Amino acid sequence: MQKSLAWLVLLLCLAGCTPEPTQSQLYDIYQRDKIKVGILHGPTSYYVGVDGPTGFELELSQALADKLGVELALFPSYHLDELLHKLQNGQVDYIAGGLTLTGQRRGMYRASPAYRWINEVLVFKQGNSWPRSLDEVTDSIVVVKDSSHAETLQQLSAEHPGLDWQQHPTLDADEILQQVIDGNIAYTITDSNQLALNRRFYPNLSIAFTVRDNLPVSWLLADNTDDSLYAVLIEFFGTMYQSGELIALEDRYFGHVQQFDYVDTLAYIEAIETGLPKFKHWFVHYAGELDWRLLAALSYQESHWNPKAKSPTGVRGLMMLTLPTAQQMGVASRLDPEQSIRGGSRYLHRLVTRIPERIAMPDRLWFALAAYNVGWGHVEDARIITQQQGADPDKWLDVKQRLPLLRQKSVYQTTKYGYARGDEAVSYVENIRRYYDTLLWVDERQQAEQRLEQQKQRLSEQLGTENLPDNPPAGTQPGA
Repeated sequence: MQKSLAWLVLLLCLAGCTPEPTQSQLYDIYQRDKIKVGILHGPTSYYVGVDGPTGFELELSQALADKLGVELALFPSYHLDELLHKLQNGQVDYIAGGLTLTGQRRGMYRASPAYRWINEVLVFKQGNSWPRSLDEVTDSIVVVKDSSHAETLQQLSAEHPGLDWQQHPTLDADEILQQVIDGNIAYTITDSNQLALNRRFYPNLSIAFTVRDNLPVSWLLADNTDDSLYAVLIEFFGTMYQSGELIALEDRYFGHVQQFDYVDTLAYIEAIETGLPKFKHWFVHYAGELDWRLLAALSYQESHWNPKAKSPTGVRGLMMLTLPTAQQMGVASRLDPEQSIRGGSRYLHRLVTRIPERIAMPDRLWFALAAYNVGWGHVEDARIITQQQGADPDKWLDVKQRLPLLRQKSVYQTTKYGYARGDEAVSYVENIRRYYDTLLWVDERQQAEQRLEQQKQRLSEQLGTENLPDNPPAGTQPGA
């Protein structure tokens, strides 16, 4: 309530400069007790995950709604032109979708303060001819219709008159990247963060070169003289920056995909097809309150799904348990896949319960994974260092920046548990997050294909039944 009153004070101050204060956009938002957001479908902004709608832009918009004390009403679409039409007609208050702030958009719309920066890169399929510049591009560049990439190519055409490019009227950015992988499209331009997310599933997507760099990303508002919502957004993004909330949110969605290993990703996707099926039913059975795919991702990081794996330090099996941990978890043989998975799951659950209850998901889970690798005592040491340095010990983003300090003698000699390879624990967690994302995508795609096949089968059976004649000819009766 106090937040709402504060915004109303701001509203009244702004309204004093206009002849009809009751008509301001912020006033309308409070009158309807709802802020209406046009949001673009896609992995970098908004999508429906295993637990329902999620995404970077969704959480950012929810944070704004919470600060205003109003309800968030989403108007999702796969097509930007549809959202722009709603914005112009006043059906939405702003558009969120990871939109690059281009010159054309600046001229037609009002923009919020920039909250991210991206690069535009030319993408081709690994193994094909690698162009080092636009002059070496040998085929048409295909981009989304009316996108920032189309505007970029239009500008570049003035400098490269022979540049061959086209706008696809129906495909979105992810679908165009799929077409590149399938060999139907030779080149496209996409945003660096979009590519980073897609390379978890399509490691054969390669960057030819950067077309434009350090481009601001903003929300779009209608271009008018009403400053009420614009003023709120200036204060909102300023607060999000200063509090660290914006950086933490970005790390949650994109922090683990910045590093890309082509060979490892390719091997992992192959292992999902060939190695995982032998153990999947045990991951599902023993996952407990966790997602079985996270448990499987942890196991791959530990052993690459090799039940006989062994490290120089003596940890063994699919879940790479130490002998004391295996005994505590009731595992008689660490080389038995079922026992190893059961014990590893029990151990991870125990670690999750040790994390202070005030730490929310998903940070709670990242802390537990780090503890699985390096031990909870070392994670706690890093949390104490984090607090001593004035950062938040309950945020994975802050603690993961201090974990590598446990390698330094000047630091670890002052801690309770001493030396630790904290930098490896950070890489360990980020790898599992990437593996989990990839497995999630592969599994959901397989489920969708199975549902489609089942629907086709049922339809085929229905059509087959319907096409049977009511009175079959003599000799065609069953058993005749």
